Amino acid sequence: MMASSVERLCFVQKCILAPMVRVGTLPMRLLALDYGAHIVYCEELIDIKMAQCKRVVNDVLETVDFIAPDERVMFRTCSKEKDRVVFQMGTADPDRALAVAKLIENDVAAVDVNMGCPKEYSTKGGMGSALLSDPEKIEAILRTLVNGISKPVTCKIRILPTLEDTVNLVKRIERTGVAAIAVHGRMKEERQRHPVHCDYIQAVAESVSIPVIANGGSLDSVKTFDDIEKFRVATGASSVMLARAAMWNPSIFRQQGALSLETVMEEYIKYAVRYDNHPFNTKYCLCQMLRDRVESPFGKQLHAAQTVGEICEVFGMNEYYTKDHS
Repeated sequence: MMASSVERLCFVQKCILAPMVRVGTLPMRLLALDYGAHIVYCEELIDIKMAQCKRVVNDVLETVDFIAPDERVMFRTCSKEKDRVVFQMGTADPDRALAVAKLIENDVAAVDVNMGCPKEYSTKGGMGSALLSDPEKIEAILRTLVNGISKPVTCKIRILPTLEDTVNLVKRIERTGVAAIAVHGRMKEERQRHPVHCDYIQAVAESVSIPVIANGGSLDSVKTFDDIEKFRVATGASSVMLARAAMWNPSIFRQQGALSLETVMEEYIKYAVRYDNHPFNTKYCLCQMLRDRVESPFGKQLHAAQTVGEICEVFGMNEYYTKDHS
């Protein structure tokens, strides 16, 4: 049964944190929300792994954890993001997708299917951008989800080699009943160095009545908060989704302007400590923020850290770490 319009997440005029592998864990999502993002997507999580998870309420951290048989936390969320987090899954199977969606639907605001990731770990199982060449399977997965869960369903695609094929695919997707569609304005063969095709996103936005979320502008178009709206206008989209620009400095979502990287990294660490984020994941995200400074003496010091306590030490945050763990 469909949720009422009051409960459903709106995808119009929104600034959105894109799904990013290893980056879109809980600390980054909460930080993006603090800085002004309206909606945050978790990293792509594979249906086969999620289907084996057990839902556990973590009273100590005040989180809901989805724990794999080997005790790894596959997905962790909390009440602060419940109404604004979108769960993105990698799937190539309608029934398995539905099983996972039913497992997590009461803890998230919407469910998204990844149809744009060109990386082998996603495509080798027929997931991600591999789905773009199988529109029947796309329809089957999306219809099954739309009809089977109470939360909005969305998907994220890349553009196809021709404008006509891209528009035709998006029209088919719209007919499944999805609430919105995110479009990365590059083909699956293209990488970040290739310019984003704003004209394709614009054509898609003009061809459907559901919200279209523009993605892919981080390298060329979006350097500041004001650039987000410029990119939205240039693509004719309803909303904008940021990946790399937000990964480098999530305070790009701040209307008042970005904060210093030092401030942002310290705020990130506080969330990582508060929610017991894995130290390697914490270090990875901090290194992404450092970018070319990762080879500096400070960057090497961070890279050498093996625990959250050691990471805090690098940043002179020993007192915060000790206080949290007392």
